[in-house]
Order: sequence, then structure tokens, then C-alpha cells
Amino acid sequence: MRPSLRFLSDSLIEQIVSEARELLCKLGVEIHNDTVLSMLADHGARIDNSTNYANFTQDIIDKSLKSAPGSFKLYDCSGNEAVDLSGFNVNFTPGSAAINMLDNETGKIHPPKTADYVRYAKLMGQMNNISSQSTCMIPSDVHERISDSYRLYLSLMYCEKPVVTGTFTIEAFEIMKDFQLAVRGSKEELAAKPLTVFSACPTSPIKWSDVTSQNVVDCAKYMIPVEFISMPLTGFMSPVTLVGSLVEHTAETLSGLVISQLSNPGAPILYGGSPAVFDIRYETTPMGAIGTMMIDCAYNEIGKYFGLPTQAYIGLSDAKMLDAQAGLETSMGATLAALAGINNVSGPGMLDFESCFSLEKLVLDNEICGMTKRMIKGIEPKEDFPSLPHFEELLRDGHLLISDHTRKYLKEEVYFPGPVIDRANRSRWQEEGSLTLRQRANKEVEKFIDDYKPTGIADDMKAELTKLMTAEAKRYGMEKLPETS
Repeated sequence: MRPSLRFLSDSLIEQIVSEARELLCKLGVEIHNDTVLSMLADHGARIDNSTNYANFTQDIIDKSLKSAPGSFKLYDCSGNEAVDLSGFNVNFTPGSAAINMLDNETGKIHPPKTADYVRYAKLMGQMNNISSQSTCMIPSDVHERISDSYRLYLSLMYCEKPVVTGTFTIEAFEIMKDFQLAVRGSKEELAAKPLTVFSACPTSPIKWSDVTSQNVVDCAKYMIPVEFISMPLTGFMSPVTLVGSLVEHTAETLSGLVISQLSNPGAPILYGGSPAVFDIRYETTPMGAIGTMMIDCAYNEIGKYFGLPTQAYIGLSDAKMLDAQAGLETSMGATLAALAGINNVSGPGMLDFESCFSLEKLVLDNEICGMTKRMIKGIEPKEDFPSLPHFEELLRDGHLLISDHTRKYLKEEVYFPGPVIDRANRSRWQEEGSLTLRQRANKEVEKFIDDYKPTGIADDMKAELTKLMTAEAKRYGMEKLPETS
């Protein structure tokens, strides 16, 4: 039996959804994109061009929910299936868009550079419990107008896993789309085997900017999956109660779904978000707060009520170092997410309110992900009955270390973490150097990077990606791309 978790009753889900739909129809959505407003008007929405507000109809919402697919898959650069976003399948991906990198040796942060990103991408390919990569940090050594496309370029060059990404501009979408077409070969192949997921973030309360709404339209055109990242903040940009924030989150996410599905019915989407309980004491948005995790798991239930695949920023920490708080918040979030069946869990590697990335934390989080994935497999009998023969063998031999039953099921039944998790007795731990968690994690980072093997992407494909990226960089005054090491 798969263990599971729920926070909302069916009746409460239905009431939250009903309230959110009423907000969209009576209060409306503020949208700063004339093309989107015109499209909504064509489908019967009431538009006030003086305020940029669109009032939906129940029919528009129903039509959009009906056309949104209940699942989709992601494929790696070689076209192999990598991520199944359906049912209660749980997949992990790193957090996104950090502006700082944690230096393990000094404990200080610095703006990431190309070399940092390349090390991350090389490491990501070997994180077996994290099925997709993300554009997790923003390199500071390129023009800000190409930082979005450059992150995707480096990800595709150094790691074959599918990518969770996004753009802060309308213009960057074109080259980021062209990268994917270069890998897949055609628009049809890209639609058949999606390579990326683009994040699209409404602005609380219930607003879409020109850039983000256009990104939704552009992704729908090419059948590039979108994850909607609604970010209500309790007591600040949403009601202080968890239920009130869920109403706002539902309204904002449904509004994005409508824009996507009216643009191209059937375009793949993730019912996602990054809400937080606002800590008024420090004026911060703690991602490791239990209330934040509860909202994440609860809106996942609402997404599943709609029959949609889900996403959440959960399984990360607000700690500034790889310390006990980092382990506590990350493991609690990952465990809750897995029990709730969130399909795409974004968070590994991230610290400090989603602003700082740590390679050492990524290695640790890979093990946390492995533990939670084992947990949700549950407990099932595996030739355990009748049990008498096993106990007769145990009494006869004094142990079951080399029994046929042990050898058959050991690796399937027991999750064995890597060296970053200390399982040695104290004397052996001392003999091996009395290494701390940070030291063990750093040792693993360097080992994985040393063991890196170039991806199987064809050289001509890499050359095409580099040609596209170099041309884009030159548009903004960069004659060449930064060194990768």
C-alpha cells in the first residue's frame, strides 16, 4: 500500500474552488497584455480596457479545464523518457534562479559564474534520485538580457536531463525555443517529446504581466509545458489564513490555465506554485515553514481534484548554511511532498529563501529524495509467506546474510544512501577522518565532477547550440562566451 497524506476534505476543496471561480467571474483578473485580453473577449469574457481587467465566465473556465491534459512526460536530450508527470508519481528537480552560490570552504556567498553553472550541470547528470535539472542559478558573467537563454544553453550542453526553466523577458523565448528545436529537430518532435518546462508566475493578487502572460501563450503555441507558479503570501498579499491563501492560489492558477488552453487547447500544464506564510517578524517568506508546506500539499490536492499534474517549491530550506536547519526543513518538505503525491517537487540544492544554491546540499538532497522515494513504495510482502522456512533457516544458520531471500530482495527492499550519509560506527568514522557532513558532501561533489563524462549529444548539435548562443550574446555586445572552467 502506498502511504499518503491529505489536508483537505472533499467538501472543503469544492468550496475553495467555488470561491475562486467566483473571484474570476465577479472580481476578474488584471492582465497587461492586449493580445490575451482580445483572445479572452473572443471567448466571451467581459473586458474593461481602461483597467486591463477581464471577467471570466463559468463556461470559459469549464472549457479550459476540460481541454487541459491530465498528465504528460518529459524526455531527455536523447529522446528517452525521463519524467512521468501522472497520478501520484513523484519526481524531484532542483530549485530555480538563485542569485548566490554558497562556497563550501569559506561559508560565504558569491554571485554565480559560468564555471559554477558548468560544475552544477556536470553534477546533476549523476544525481540518480533527481530526474530533471533546472536552471538553478543566474550566471553573473553574461549580459542580463541573455541570462535566461544562457542558463538553458549550459544545461543542454553539459547534462542530458530535461530542464525546468523560464524567462524574465518576451524576447528570450525565441532563442530558448530555437535551442529546443535544434535538439529535437522539429516543432512536431518537440511537441511529441517535451524537453523543458517553463515557469510562469502570476503576480498576487490575481494579476498577469505582459511578459508572463505572453510566455504562457508562446509556450502553448509550441506545446512546451508550463508550470504556473502562484505566490500568495499569507497576511500580506493574500488572506492570513491558509484557506484564504488557497482560494487566491486557485484563482491565480486557474486564470493561467485559461490563458494557456484558450491559446492552444491541450497544451501541457502543471498545477504548481511557490506560496509562503509571510513571517511578519522578519518580513521574510520562509519556504521551510510548516504552513508553507501545508499550503503546497493542499493546493496539490486541489490540482488532483481537477485531474491535473502538480508541482510545488517544497523540500528546500531558509538556512544560510548546510546545517541542521537545512536538513530539517528539506527532509520534512520532501517527505510531505512525497506522501501528498506532488508530481514535480522543486527544491533540492536551495537555501536562503530560494536565493542561494549549494552543490553540497544538492548531493545531500539527492539522498533525501532517494529515501522519500523508497518510503512511498510502501510495505508489501515479498515471498514472506509462509514465514516458517525463513525462520527455520535463521535458527539453523544463525543469520540470513547470504540466504537466497536476502540476496534476491536486499537492494529492492533496503535503500542504501551514498557516503554523504554517515552510517559507520564511531570507531570507523574516526579511522576515516571524522569527517563532518559538509566535508563528506564536498568530497562527493568533487568525486562526481571528476567522474563526469560528456553527454551523448552529437557534436554537430552542440555546435548549433553554441552558434545560436554566440549570435545572441553578440546582440548585447559580448564578442565571445565566458570560459567554462
